[in-house]
Amino acid sequence: MEIGQKVKVIRLRDRVPSTIAQKLGKIGIIEGYKVTDGYGIGVVVKFDDNFSTWFFEDEIKPA
Repeated sequence: MEIGQKVKVIRLRDRVPSTIAQKLGKIGIIEGYKVTDGYGIGVVVKFDDNFSTWFFEDEIKPA
């Protein structure tokens, strides 16, 4: 996964606020990376409504 790539949110690992849950099935653009809890790297995704948040790599796929 590369910065600028379009991705689709395909699943959510944990319980999340409704603002994030509404992004399930939506397409956004990778704008960066985030070190998570030491077990991996998260991907920061920005959506058309300018909302951005991070996901684990197994929660998204290329669009």
